[in-house]
Amino acid sequence: MNPHGWLQPISLIFVALMLVAILIVRLWRRMALGNSRKEPIPAPIHDIVAPASGWEGGEQHTAVFAGGCFWGSQSVFQRVKGVVKTTVGYSGGESATAIYRAVCSMDTGHAEAIEIVYDPSLVSFGTLLRIFFSVMHDPTQLNRQGADVGTQYRSHIFYTTEEQREVSEAYVKQLDDAHVFSGPIVTQITPLIEFFPGEDYHQDYALKNPHNPYIQVCDIPKIASLKQQFPELFEEYTL
Repeated sequence: MNPHGWLQPISLIFVALMLVAILIVRLWRRMALGNSRKEPIPAPIHDIVAPASGWEGGEQHTAVFAGGCFWGSQSVFQRVKGVVKTTVGYSGGESATAIYRAVCSMDTGHAEAIEIVYDPSLVSFGTLLRIFFSVMHDPTQLNRQGADVGTQYRSHIFYTTEEQREVSEAYVKQLDDAHVFSGPIVTQITPLIEFFPGEDYHQDYALKNPHNPYIQVCDIPKIASLKQQFPELFEEYTL
């Protein structure tokens, strides 16, 4: 006779799953709080500046970054003044494998990325890089961000111009030389071959699902960090 009849195998499985979920949430929370900085990292010494004639009216540039889940990346950059549009998607692999299920297999070469279209007269590429390194993710983690593990979560800058490459490489060296982070930066810097927009349900995911536990633990703190570190650049975002 089982004195604890309620403790059937299915109940044990449920309890085990709940414990695993709690541990994962705690790890995510530790990651979010651990990466939360009160002050932004130093600004890049080198940046892309306007030509002598100034930027043309309505001129727009594009930057493509990767670093962790793209839901959080979009949550940050869509709230930066001067950013015109953000799109989450995939970069680093082929068109045929630019599908979420395939990318999760970790053998497509793709990273979860964000395409940022911005007005260079309002926000510079160097400032976007500063936010990328200071708020968006931890650039010292190789092929992961906290509990999100896999090459699709790697830290990566896909440059679209030689100027972007030069500024990115110089900034990584500047930060490493100053020992700004606890370890060396592992961010990859390679040319953008192509950016593939992600599925519709991934676009503005955090905004549409604010009560999702993952969003609450991982992405809401990033928005708060952006507002705290860059108050002059922060703006609310709505659909």
